[in-house]
Amino acid sequence: MRVIFLKDVKGKGKKGEVKNVSDGYARNYLLKNNLAEEATSGNLKALEAKKRKNAELEQQEKDQAMELKEKLTKQEVELKAKAGDGGRLFGSITSKQIAEALHKQYGHKVDKRKIELDQPIRALGYTNVPVKLHPEVTGTIKVHVVEK
Repeated sequence: MRVIFLKDVKGKGKKGEVKNVSDGYARNYLLKNNLAEEATSGNLKALEAKKRKNAELEQQEKDQAMELKEKLTKQEVELKAKAGDGGRLFGSITSKQIAEALHKQYGHKVDKRKIELDQPIRALGYTNVPVKLHPEVTGTIKVHVVEK
């Protein structure tokens, strides 16, 4: 019997896959536990429509990420911090502070976990910080740290 998997089933198939399984396994386990549905022509058409819709949504998300990337490259985030001799900061600038400043100054909500700061910023001046906006889109924020 051909079935469309509704959930991942270990050793058998992943969600959205169409596979042939034995009739007994399909009727007694997969269909009974709502892990799969029978692969009728109507169900196959619905699956294709769902895949197309997901692809469109993913493309839309990618386009939005590209738009945000363009905006971020033109903007500069300014943060104030206390500093000692030689431009060394007392403390450091973290990704959380950068995300908050970006939201306050420009209204862009970027999750602090997406800001890829290897180590906190510990000096005055300009720093380019990479931001992973989408699995395929990485932007750059220009951070300017000035003395209080």
